[in-house]
Amino acid sequence: MRRFFALSMIPAVALLLGASIFPCSAQIIGSAVNGHPIIIPKSSIPHPGRINTNYFLVGSDQRMPQPPPDAETPASVACVYELVSGPKGCPIATSTNVPTGGVGAIAIVDAGDYPTAKEDLHVFSSQFGIPDADFQIVYADGHKPPVYSEWEIEESLDIEWAHAMAPKAKLFLVESVLCTSSKCNTDPTWQAVKVASELVAKNGGGVISMSWGDPEWAQERDYDHYMTTPGVVYFAGAGDWGLNYPFHPAASPNVVAVGGTYFNRDGNGDFTYEQYYTGGGGGGISPYEPRPGYQDIIKGIVGTQRGFPDVASDYCCAAIYLQGWGEVGGTSWASPTFAGIVNAAGLLKQSSHEELTMIYKEYANPKQHKAYFYDITQGDPACVVGWDECAGVGSPRTYKGK
Repeated sequence: MRRFFALSMIPAVALLLGASIFPCSAQIIGSAVNGHPIIIPKSSIPHPGRINTNYFLVGSDQRMPQPPPDAETPASVACVYELVSGPKGCPIATSTNVPTGGVGAIAIVDAGDYPTAKEDLHVFSSQFGIPDADFQIVYADGHKPPVYSEWEIEESLDIEWAHAMAPKAKLFLVESVLCTSSKCNTDPTWQAVKVASELVAKNGGGVISMSWGDPEWAQERDYDHYMTTPGVVYFAGAGDWGLNYPFHPAASPNVVAVGGTYFNRDGNGDFTYEQYYTGGGGGGISPYEPRPGYQDIIKGIVGTQRGFPDVASDYCCAAIYLQGWGEVGGTSWASPTFAGIVNAAGLLKQSSHEELTMIYKEYANPKQHKAYFYDITQGDPACVVGWDECAGVGSPRTYKGK
């Protein structure tokens, strides 16, 4: 069985990475898949007032000529979630059928430029038998931002897995950087979210994934209007620092918040069960966002405030290509994966509220809930039958109800 440790429970020690696929200062924090170390980059360590990514690295930081053998692939994830037919147990090595759907558009919002994005996306797609993407990079303010190595990893993860789940959708990577008169920070901008929204709406509707955020703050509701463009459903990672960690935009009622789970596999590599990623998946009750109407069914749990996540997806760990192969985990993976699944489902809901109203109505119907979602009940004492702060209503099961 795979082994992992809670992200928030293991002391961090500094590690300076050398020339590698991941050329950045980072933190090693413990053992992960098959005993490999988990490495958290500085960009994923929360700082109030600054936006952070939601990913960690697994195993060697060096470029590899092939995907790591224990890294999940588009076919293995699609098999587990019953999006495609696959072999019994959905082993990574022999799962080969990949999703083929996709409608309208998907936009990814990130910080910094990713100069090899098109080339890397082509290699990733070719490796797994996925058609090349109809792909475009857009600069949110009309100017190419600087390159930030830690955000390049984020961008590769986002575009590769969104495309893998919905290869027929047009794909946009909207790049930005937050600058003042004196300096630039490695933060994506809300202007970039606005630009991404316009692009998706003009290209037939679809979804936006935001694999980043920052600790909640009192004025966050002033920014929620950026996620209300008609024809667009917004997704965000719920964060990687465990339960009861308030995180925005995942806490916004205008966003489908995606938590993190973990695929357990036996000694033969067969999928056995899915659980909450202990101590790392993200979730909580917002101190600032009131409970939206679609969550009235869980008011006995969340009270008067917004609870998140709404749903969850596999959090550890994925194959990515960035001028070489690596393995990455986090809700930065969960968000674009779930967004791609919803896009490929093809319902093209007009807003996050409409999407979430459907999901919570399904949750209210036990038969539909069981058919459309895996209820995650293992990994933490807080993981119970029904909605919880571990995984919301659960992880995807088929395209139905998405």
